[in-house]
Amino acid sequence: MAAVKRVISAVSGGIDSAVSTLLLKSKGYEVIGVYMQNWDVLDEKGVCSSQDDISDAEWICKKIGVPFHVVNFVKEYWLEVFSCLINDYESGLTPNPDIMCNRHIKFEAFYKHAIEELGGEAISTGHYARTTFGEYLQKFDSTEGVHLLKANDRKKDQTFFLSQISQNALQRSIFPLGCLDKSTVKKIAGEGNLTPLLKKKESMGICFIGSRNFQEFISEYINTHPGNFIDIETAKIVGKHKGIHQWTIGQRCRIGGCKEPYFVIDKDSSTQDILVASGTCHPSLYTEFVMTDKPHWIHSPPLPLVVNGVLTCDFRFQHAHELTKCQVCLTHSDKLIIHLSKPLRAISPGQYAVLYLDEECLGSARILSPGPSLHTLGVNCKNLNLDRR
Repeated sequence: MAAVKRVISAVSGGIDSAVSTLLLKSKGYEVIGVYMQNWDVLDEKGVCSSQDDISDAEWICKKIGVPFHVVNFVKEYWLEVFSCLINDYESGLTPNPDIMCNRHIKFEAFYKHAIEELGGEAISTGHYARTTFGEYLQKFDSTEGVHLLKANDRKKDQTFFLSQISQNALQRSIFPLGCLDKSTVKKIAGEGNLTPLLKKKESMGICFIGSRNFQEFISEYINTHPGNFIDIETAKIVGKHKGIHQWTIGQRCRIGGCKEPYFVIDKDSSTQDILVASGTCHPSLYTEFVMTDKPHWIHSPPLPLVVNGVLTCDFRFQHAHELTKCQVCLTHSDKLIIHLSKPLRAISPGQYAVLYLDEECLGSARILSPGPSLHTLGVNCKNLNLDRR
């Protein structure tokens, strides 16, 4: 085991990555700050604040006293993340670009650049997460591997977005904020002469969309194919839309003249029809089953799944949702069938089923389809305590 000395810190221009870099420097590491430019604001139509963020990141590194670099991953982001996002929306899927950005850009392209080009022995990010190697990576040992753990601050925990990263990258990753809560991070920033960052808004969503409407943005990259809104109960056309790429499962439809609002149930890319149902808790929005593609296990396949073919653990498909108990079965084609302990609303193909066991994020699998809905199964929902999110 070799002692870790040089750490390459991803600096975004925000408070979390800034405090991570400051903490690393205070621990005696040789730190190099790097800003990842993933979107070309000169060539694309997106409205991204990357130039301001680069200036902020450079100011942060100067304030802390570490070297600063900018690395361009525009090509990699376009090929590995954005093109896939466009293809998914055209196919009627609901992608998660944050998960794919972490997998392909931050913990692959950036990781490779940090180790091979900058001579780093580890990388660091401002994610709220922990590993079994500890808060700070003094030494690494690949013989046992490393497990990804939830952050102490459950409200800020970001392991959901890290659920597809590789074991190799995780073994050389440091998450200085994993044991801290947000209020402590702000306090450290103030004490470290990084006070201006306290006024900066946290980045939310995909940066290059900016303040624009998402439907407007995505339509700049996908040809419009108008279609019909069709009532799942009556099979009648109740409205028109400008393309399935503008809608996601569970989303409210702005259709006039209705007693109750309609919500998207399903999409058909071959006909451009969107099935809708009246009412936010319509049983066609809920299911107790999820079918996924082959899973990515961060450390290794869970032993109960290997030995017994069934794993009891926790599930979520959106970052902000509470964990739901589930049973996971492995099929002969190495895909997963997940039985949820209670029905969940608006599970969409293209999203990720992220699995947890106690403190550990085990990994994730891309959702191929939800199982039969409560409507299909003829379940009476009146007495069920359904999640309305």
